[in-house]
Amino acid sequence: MRSRNPVFSRRGFSRDSGYAGFGAAPQAGGPAVATQADPQAPVAGNPYAQNPYAQQDVLQGAPPQGPVAGRMTMDDVVVRTASTLGLLVVAAALSWALLPVDEANLGRSYGIAIGAALIGMVLALVQSFKRKASPPLILAYAAFEGVFLGVVSNVVDTHIANGAAMQAVIGTMAVFAGVLVAYRAGWIRVNRRFYGFVMAAAMGFVLLMGVNLLFAVFGGGDGLGFRSGTLGIVFGVVGIILGACFLALDFKQVEDGIAYGAPREESWLAAFGLTMTLVWIYLEFLRLISILNSSD
Repeated sequence: MRSRNPVFSRRGFSRDSGYAGFGAAPQAGGPAVATQADPQAPVAGNPYAQNPYAQQDVLQGAPPQGPVAGRMTMDDVVVRTASTLGLLVVAAALSWALLPVDEANLGRSYGIAIGAALIGMVLALVQSFKRKASPPLILAYAAFEGVFLGVVSNVVDTHIANGAAMQAVIGTMAVFAGVLVAYRAGWIRVNRRFYGFVMAAAMGFVLLMGVNLLFAVFGGGDGLGFRSGTLGIVFGVVGIILGACFLALDFKQVEDGIAYGAPREESWLAAFGLTMTLVWIYLEFLRLISILNSSD
């Protein structure tokens, strides 16, 4: 499990031949990464060496100096991420409005939400194993995930804590902004050690939650209690912190993709990964708010 994010675990925007992409960036004026007579030959250390827009900068040992046609830019990532998140929000709003969660219709709405979540998971897995980004697949994932989030958010907001959905949105935005500022300021250093720690913590977290879910399904109740009471609060906070760490990994991998001239279509993969991480953080906030209000 190289990453919780299946996009980056399959092929990250790497600077050192696939090892999580946390090597040192080539510095302007520094030694060249490679000097090769054949401009079409792969450049050592650059996973996008076959991209003709990437080779010129890498062969000279310097990162891209400006946007070049055919190469991914930060604007591309922002636009694609806004598209996926926008579609997700629209789908969530429609499911909130059109799928009632009163006692008479709760079962049907829950069924639709679970079906949408399963379809979204399948679409995410299919995209994860594709060699290239598929915008229709990514947008379809966002739409089905939005249906699931809309129903779940409506249930929590209606039956557990009024205003929980908005609180979770604000919390998610705050985490995103905080991690972005900390990353850009250099307060978060994403290196191999950081990557290894986050992956180990994520594996342990997912395994514990999986075991807890199995006990809840077959034994009833709250399983082992990892998602309720004091333990639920602790694990909710841990889940949010892990989500913040994955955001830092996402930022790093996007930065590396831009630095090495990833093809423009790779921005869809970046948007896909960022969307998945934000959904993770939002759900953890929603769950934490639910537990806190249930314990009152």
